[in-house]
Amino acid sequence: MVAVSFGMLCVLQVTLNISLRLVYNRCFKYSEERDQLQTSYNNLTKERDQLQTSYKTMTKERDQLQTSYNNMTKERDQLQTERDVLSGRLTNLKQTCPEGWQKFESSWYFLSTETKTWKESREDCLERGADLVIINSDKEQEFLFNLKKRVWIGLTDSVKEGTWKWVDGTPLTTGYWYDKQPDNAGPTGNEDCAEIHEDQSPLKAWNDLSCDSKLNWICEKAFQHHHDNIL
Repeated sequence: MVAVSFGMLCVLQVTLNISLRLVYNRCFKYSEERDQLQTSYNNLTKERDQLQTSYKTMTKERDQLQTSYNNMTKERDQLQTERDVLSGRLTNLKQTCPEGWQKFESSWYFLSTETKTWKESREDCLERGADLVIINSDKEQEFLFNLKKRVWIGLTDSVKEGTWKWVDGTPLTTGYWYDKQPDNAGPTGNEDCAEIHEDQSPLKAWNDLSCDSKLNWICEKAFQHHHDNIL
C-alpha cells in the first residue's frame, strides 16, 4: 500500500509540475502580450499626440493663410478703387488738357509746331481758350527755356514804346532780357514784341523783335478750380 501510495504521489507530483509549468508558460506569454499591447498603446498615444500637434499647427497656418487672404483681398479692393480713381483722373485730364499740351505747376502750356506773327500767334491761343504765355517766376522761365524753341511770349510795348505789358494788361515787373535788350534795333527800328531766344542762358533769354516776324509760340491756360481738385 505504501509503495502504491508513494507511486501515486509521484504521479501527482509530476502532474502538478507539468500543470505549474503550463500555467507559468501561459502567464509568461500573457505578460509578453501585455507588454506588447502596452508598447502599441504607448506608440498610438504618441502618434495621437503628434497628430493633435500637427492638427493644431495646420489650424494655425490655415488661420494665418485666411488672414493673409483677407488682407490681400482688402489690398486688391483698395488697388481696384485707386485704379478706378486714376482712370477717372486720366479721363478728366484728357478732357481738360487736349493733346499737345503739357502741365507745369498750375498751368497748361501749348508749344506750336508752326510759325506765325505775334498777333497771329495770340489769335491761335485765344481760339484754344488760352492766351500767349505770361511768365511769373524763375521756375516758369526755366521751364519755357528748356523747351528749346524760339517762341513768342505774351509781352509787348506796342501801346507805349518802352512800357512793356503782358497780354492781360499787367505791367512787366521782372524781366529776363539778355544783355542790351530790349534795344528796339531791328531793321525797321520797331521791335514791339518779346520772344524767348533759345541760344541764351535760361534767365537771360528775352529779346525784343518785330511783331511781324514769324516764330513758334507758347499758349498758357490756367487750371480751373474743380480740375485742380481732381488732379
